[in-house]
Amino acid sequence: MTHRSTADRSAPRRARSRPVVLNVSLAGPELDYDVPVTLLGQTFRLVRRGTSGDVAAAVSMVEQWRGRASAFAISGVREARAVGLFSGDDEEVEAIRAACGEAPATDGELLTDVLQEWAIRSVQAELPGYFTNARTLVLGNGYHVRTTRVLSEFTPNVEHADPVGRLDNLALRAGVAALGLAVDAASLSLRLVPGRLRRGLVAPAEWVAHGLARRATRDCDVVVASYDELTGFGLEDLAGKTVVSSAISSARLAELGSRGVDRVIDTTPQPFEHVTVVAAVLEAMMMLRETGRAGDVRPLDADAMLRAIQEAGLEPRSLLPNGPRRKSRFAFVIHPLSTQYFRNVQPLDAITQLPGMTSVVEKAAAYFPPFVYSHVTGIRSPTGAEAEGWLITVGGTPREMLSHSPEFTYSRLLEAADIARKLGAQIMGLGAFTKVVGDAGVTVARRAPLPVTTGNSYSASGALWAAHEAIRRLGIAEVDEVGRLRGKTMVVGATGAIGSVCARLLALASDEVWLVSPESAKLLALKAEIEAEDPRARVFVAARPDDALPEMDMIVTATSAAGQKVLDVMALKPGCVVTDVARPLDLSAEDVAKRPDVLVIESGEIELPGERVRMRDIGLPPGVVYACLAETIVLALEGRYETFTVGRNIEWTKVKEIYRLGLKHGMRLATISGVNGVYTDEDFDRVRRLALAAGAARQPGTHPTTLATSQGGQS
Repeated sequence: MTHRSTADRSAPRRARSRPVVLNVSLAGPELDYDVPVTLLGQTFRLVRRGTSGDVAAAVSMVEQWRGRASAFAISGVREARAVGLFSGDDEEVEAIRAACGEAPATDGELLTDVLQEWAIRSVQAELPGYFTNARTLVLGNGYHVRTTRVLSEFTPNVEHADPVGRLDNLALRAGVAALGLAVDAASLSLRLVPGRLRRGLVAPAEWVAHGLARRATRDCDVVVASYDELTGFGLEDLAGKTVVSSAISSARLAELGSRGVDRVIDTTPQPFEHVTVVAAVLEAMMMLRETGRAGDVRPLDADAMLRAIQEAGLEPRSLLPNGPRRKSRFAFVIHPLSTQYFRNVQPLDAITQLPGMTSVVEKAAAYFPPFVYSHVTGIRSPTGAEAEGWLITVGGTPREMLSHSPEFTYSRLLEAADIARKLGAQIMGLGAFTKVVGDAGVTVARRAPLPVTTGNSYSASGALWAAHEAIRRLGIAEVDEVGRLRGKTMVVGATGAIGSVCARLLALASDEVWLVSPESAKLLALKAEIEAEDPRARVFVAARPDDALPEMDMIVTATSAAGQKVLDVMALKPGCVVTDVARPLDLSAEDVAKRPDVLVIESGEIELPGERVRMRDIGLPPGVVYACLAETIVLALEGRYETFTVGRNIEWTKVKEIYRLGLKHGMRLATISGVNGVYTDEDFDRVRRLALAAGAARQPGTHPTTLATSQGGQS
């Protein structure tokens, strides 16, 4: 009786001349409507009636409207299941379709499949790499098949909240047809079980699924679900996520926005201003359009659907409830620069205290599998872009990497790349000596499952950025009005990846540059290239730095000497600024302490944008990172998930580009640091005073006096 009265109230009082599409939904009635709309040049009357999971009421509704409605759209099955309104089988749903008689009826499956795939591919095309390696959670059982299959082309990190979906996705990723058939057979067997018994069987699985979903949503990047599935699973932790859904009304969009959702991808186009429709309604309207053309009822085919989509200008929606936002994901590989690292890490510290065990630990650590050292969060660009990442450590020190073949290190880096992919990283950077071994990242980039960069472009830029700032603050060397150094400069390790770029930059930014390297042929070729680029450049070459050292105002060391001595600090000119780009450093703390009248800085560290940057200690002040790591982060913030810098020949255009992008995203030169920490204004004053005194006392052709050395160590 109740069912009949519900249908009676919903029936029209008189037939209308315009076509009527009745959307019978097993979801609730809160979204019901009765409105006129125009699509494809034709006016329709759209009516929605929700039955809250009551199949009998839905059948009665259809019977009341049969003969009056021009077409039926049947929807809301998954939504009703998600919120516990309906637990029946497909036969019950089929009864609703059967009640439609000869009138066109559809559940929108044909259009839904196309729209789901189209929506994903559109976003991936508009924002390249958006779904690459994204950690994706799929809610619901079997209702997002096309979406899941397309996403699996871009990411292996797809997790289903329901056990059957998990197996089906495993079959898809593994390409095991038999497993997929087994999943289908199991699903069919379950559907054949009587409804009341089936509900008892699936209840424990649903409880497990809800728990899995709540756990997985904390770490995922993308959630695929209808709105009712989201509320049915009780997911609250949606901040920073992308939600792939359908038929999202303005009220629901506002609710998702209040939960902190970054982007909502609505796979169902919404061509009407005051009403939100499901795909089944649009498909029913297309069917009526084709019926009107042909004069008889016929199912919608692909050609008719494509024609209607184009003529109506339909397209999926990518909605930003909290304004433009994009969170990218990166990984960066680090490693111990010396055995001192093992003395600071438990339980290795206790072992290294035993006589002779430090070298044993160092050798053994080289074989350790990579692991995540730190999660990096809180990076936020002035543009609104955000980034999170992971520092992944491999165990080899530079000495151990050099003692093994390059393939040994490659294998560790590729293991790290697999970890990065599983974490969801879209790009990975190589730090310190990992980018020096072998062919400087070329092989790793070719074999890795995600783009790789060494960071050398930004390292070169950051080194000279820091050196220029140090010279300005020290105030001894002359700098003209355009920032050009009126003095002599040197690059030790000039034929290396970073050194060659520094050489080009210094040729433009100083009166004279000396290039030092044991690779004579490469040195001469580099000299010729620089002179061809700038005929006014004064370029000199040498295999060793010794003879020219006393005349240099600025020196960049960029070798891969792994701790071997590269220059005589006692021969340096008082007031000289030395930028040590090498990792491990070319100049030890002991060397620096011998010359308090020169300024030795550890290349150019970068301060990351964001008020709440969080990461574990990497030997730098909070929120400050090495330039090579900063390059990886800049590329992530820019959405440039690409192999940007690899090999030993850095492109000059990329050095300029990464510098420009760094400024765009709020990267700043950090406080200038030396081997003993940050240089203060007092430190600069002391170095200046000692340098001027030593310079006045210095005689031509002699080393600086030991008087300056005795006046205190460098900070």
